[in-house]
Amino acid sequence: MAGMLRVSRSRGAFSGVLLLLLGAWGALIPFVGPYFSYAYKPDSPWTYTTGRLWLEILPGAAVFLGGLIVLAARIRPVAVTGAALAAAGGAWFAVGTTLVTLWASPGQVSAGSPAGATLVKVAEEIGFFTGLGVVIVLFAGMALGRLSLVSVGDARIADTTSVTSRQPASAGVGAGTDSTETGPVPSPRHAPSAPPS
Repeated sequence: MAGMLRVSRSRGAFSGVLLLLLGAWGALIPFVGPYFSYAYKPDSPWTYTTGRLWLEILPGAAVFLGGLIVLAARIRPVAVTGAALAAAGGAWFAVGTTLVTLWASPGQVSAGSPAGATLVKVAEEIGFFTGLGVVIVLFAGMALGRLSLVSVGDARIADTTSVTSRQPASAGVGAGTDSTETGPVPSPRHAPSAPPS
């Protein structure tokens, strides 16, 4: 049973790498986007605001950390926790700008406004928040699905591990003998004769 908790690193490698990249994008794009006219106001590079902390840096860090856990974990519950953390960060990217108004006064925690023309504004909204969040949740969900199932290969590895761990206990039994034997079996020629009737 304990062997079933183990998972190979290749199981979450693809999703883990993508979550790392998407988390880094989400946390860094507000600071480097202004270099190529892809920004929210204030549209100057490396400008820190409270809105950027709550709506971009923290969820981006959560997604990045979740992807790192998915990529590096060897224990299934740990890897699933990493994927769930990344999914939560992605969900916050998608809905955080709306939910933040529940506790913050207007302007206190704000993403700002898109700085480009109409078509660029749409691309900025998708690339900074909603689209980014949806893609992150998609890949985190894929990772959760792959990590929550025990495949035939995982079961085979668990069986091999359990057989290997039991081998030293049976080392005292001679090779090729049955452990139920208690002694030599007499041949029929030397078998005691039955008493006369």
